[in-house]
Amino acid sequence: MSDKNTYDAIVIGSGISGGWAAKELCEKGLRTLIVERGKHVEHKKDYPTAMLNPWDFPHRNKIPPPEADKSPIVSHCYAYTEASKHFFVKDYEHPYIQEKPFSWIRGYQLGGKSLLWARQTQRWSKYDFEGPARDGFAVDWPIRYNDISQWYTYVESFAGISGNKDGLEVLPDGDFLPAWEMNDAEKELQQKIMAAYPDRYVIQGRCAHLTSPRQIHLDQGRGKCMARNLCERGCPFGAYFSSNSSTIPAAQKTENLHIQTDAVVDSLLYDEKENKVTGVRVVDANTHEVSIYKARIIFVNAACLNTNLILLNSKTTRFPNGLGNDNGLLGKYIAFHNYRGTITAAYDGPMDRYYFGRRPTQVMMPNFRNVYQQETDFKRGYMVHFNVSRRRGVPVEGIGAALKEGLAEAGGWSVYMMMQGETIPKETNKVYLSDTERDAWGIPQLVTNVSYDDNDEKLLADFFKEGKAMLEKAGCTNVQTHDSKQAPGLDIHEMGGVRMGRDPNTSLLNEWNQLHNCKNVFVTDGACMTSTGTQNPSLTFMALTARAADYAAHQFKENKL
Repeated sequence: MSDKNTYDAIVIGSGISGGWAAKELCEKGLRTLIVERGKHVEHKKDYPTAMLNPWDFPHRNKIPPPEADKSPIVSHCYAYTEASKHFFVKDYEHPYIQEKPFSWIRGYQLGGKSLLWARQTQRWSKYDFEGPARDGFAVDWPIRYNDISQWYTYVESFAGISGNKDGLEVLPDGDFLPAWEMNDAEKELQQKIMAAYPDRYVIQGRCAHLTSPRQIHLDQGRGKCMARNLCERGCPFGAYFSSNSSTIPAAQKTENLHIQTDAVVDSLLYDEKENKVTGVRVVDANTHEVSIYKARIIFVNAACLNTNLILLNSKTTRFPNGLGNDNGLLGKYIAFHNYRGTITAAYDGPMDRYYFGRRPTQVMMPNFRNVYQQETDFKRGYMVHFNVSRRRGVPVEGIGAALKEGLAEAGGWSVYMMMQGETIPKETNKVYLSDTERDAWGIPQLVTNVSYDDNDEKLLADFFKEGKAMLEKAGCTNVQTHDSKQAPGLDIHEMGGVRMGRDPNTSLLNEWNQLHNCKNVFVTDGACMTSTGTQNPSLTFMALTARAADYAAHQFKENKL
């Protein structure tokens, strides 16, 4: 093995968590390799559609039917358009087996899905970390809010999160940039809902956008958000947080970072005498040539399901069912967020007022169900996101000036509300490797067996009941509920399979995100999550990663890894 293939640390994957792992390890002096299965994407240079006009797209930014029919799963994703399709994995490029319907949305490139995420960021509260133990599901988290709060602050400061100091115990405040403003109709609904429901808080959404960059952001070469709402194309201003605009350049500044793209990780290499992983086996995405890269520390951040796949495929005499999998739980207890419910309504808002820009976040309501104690016939709860908007273009007849004036006139106010429900991890919700089918790189295909349950149906029904009541009390009319019946996975918040816990008999990772049975392997992406909470998960992935990387670097320097 040549020295050029040997590093202090290897990070598998370059998305939100992988980028943070690389930054932290490099800044602490470790010579680090990112192994990314997708193509190289350089910030600004490789965003080909970022500045295109609507008329520059042959199909007006829609995916034409023949192309959509070839990839029916990814075509259901809201962000999959002519402008962003080059950042998405097409169904036929990396097939998998759906034992039950599951929409696996992937982005294989340097930066991963950090180029595509919806950028909504909320901290967990102490009630989220305490929930499983209190309510008797999953297993107890090995950490609490106080263990991670300083790391939330650390990553918020660097990433740049906009939001208000709302003073809510159920949704802790963070280190915020100025928040986006609600429009006048939203402010009216906020006042009316909170007057009718004093225990429900309508607040401005928190998101990873630079509303007023600080020096720490300017030093990264990033600029202010222009509210273009073209984020999935890649942001040339670096105004929203991504690995490409933020953490990877920070790692590169140290000169400790090395990047290998088009490199598909087949498995981790385990030394039974040393009881540790010595490196990774990689298949070239284009030539299929096999290479070995070695390191003392391995961070597996391939995104939840691919992380499960890699560990399941890392079989040895010591671990015949996958690396660290003595208890047989690897790949099990997969969870996600329930996005099926939406509500629409009309609102008699101020007709003499409009709003400006394309705000990159919505109004939100933190979970108000089963927060402090069990109150309903279902476990946990849901966060609510909504917005109030006025459409432009009142239908008119004629041509010329009359038509122009009609198209420019704003119509009435309408409300769009959606749920983000916590699902309960279950052993029956699982992924595993196919015994017969392999992908283009000779790796077993992943089989998904994940579905909703009765708790999800009850939670959905409660959202419809409570959401409808709130809107009607606030003066909305024509309130309509909608069940998309979408398959799990389209939320793109899959979590679990390599969960954290206190007991090696019931979990795979300890409080530092180390495999219980192989201490030099860390998992800090969605796979590590013990439960899902109701919040968007990416901020928690970032904080867990920064915390684990700090621990790993100290262990490395003390020769304990």
